[in-house]
Amino acid sequence: MDRRTTPANARVAALHLRGLVDAPRFYEGEKRMVAVQVTNLAPEPMAMRDRQLLLGTAVTVYEDRNGWSFVQSDQDEYVGYVRSADIGTGPTPTHRVATPATHAYQDEDMKSPDLHRLSFGARVAVLAERQKFFETTVGYIPKKHLRPLDRPFTDPATVAQQFFGVPYLWGGNSSDGIDCSGLVQAAHLACDIPCPADSDMQRADLGIATSESWRRGDLVFWRGHVGIMVDEQTLLHANAHHMAVAYEPIDAAITRIAAQDGGPVLAHKRL
Repeated sequence: MDRRTTPANARVAALHLRGLVDAPRFYEGEKRMVAVQVTNLAPEPMAMRDRQLLLGTAVTVYEDRNGWSFVQSDQDEYVGYVRSADIGTGPTPTHRVATPATHAYQDEDMKSPDLHRLSFGARVAVLAERQKFFETTVGYIPKKHLRPLDRPFTDPATVAQQFFGVPYLWGGNSSDGIDCSGLVQAAHLACDIPCPADSDMQRADLGIATSESWRRGDLVFWRGHVGIMVDEQTLLHANAHHMAVAYEPIDAAITRIAAQDGGPVLAHKRL
């Protein structure tokens, strides 16, 4: 079993794993959600993040211990530890942030104190509609910056392009910093297309292999890396060479990555 998607540790395991793993205790888990702008999801308490979870992401909590919660993300089944203070309960989210970022304000006024910076993809519950703002559980957010969850985007490449210029961040999933698989996941989840979190998982689960010419929306996979085509010649990817989400001619990217010991293209996938 892949530890990244197996909700089990030395003390507890998910109830549905009974008979499949050894654990002192099996537990159905409790439903909660991320209550801060972004939180790190790590393989162990205090460890370097594997991924990040954004505000409003639903999680199942299997253990709270010493200020850390062992959770599984509902959006992609990724498992790990988050700080217990970063999760909570509240109304079910109704909208997602649909711009690269936004601010939640104290009042229905752009000159009032800003309470939070929220990344694309963060989820909030709208409580009331005002003239130019939605009142939400985290403050007043400009109406033009939110999109109902029941109105997903339709083109993953369009979503990915909103992240152009965002700094590269290993394990990042927000417009503060993002990595290659985080970019691909954000683009597909916003279109209600199920998408795992890491590039090897994405290569296994997303799309169908093709040998046709490049097309917008195609995914290109290397060892430990992935990007999305925005047209027949141009790749968009979060990468450590540019330390940002950048456009790069696909032929140049293939040559550069091979020269830097990244190996050849392993898969060309199309949804």
